[in-house]
Amino acid sequence: MAKKSMIEREIKRKKLVIKNSKNRIKIKNQMKRKMTFEEQIYIQKKLQKLPRNSSKIRMRNRCWLTGRSRGYYRIFGLSRHVFRDMAHECLLPGVKKSSW
Repeated sequence: MAKKSMIEREIKRKKLVIKNSKNRIKIKNQMKRKMTFEEQIYIQKKLQKLPRNSSKIRMRNRCWLTGRSRGYYRIFGLSRHVFRDMAHECLLPGVKKSSW
């Protein structure tokens, strides 16, 4: 189980991303237009004034059951430990244990 503070931090980041996504897209579209160098620097400073955690790249995938960030299966939203346990208990549809 991950620390509660880490899980809460991720929830806070997700809220910030949603809150600032429209503003961030608007600023990035302004940057794509051809402008003078001074205007580009001004727009870049506007982007830097936004909170760092409002960037989508800073979010981390976490298991919805345990909060573990490593060994994450995107399809199921689970970490490898929980995935294995649930697969053995036949709780995941379409998952079979392979042997060769």
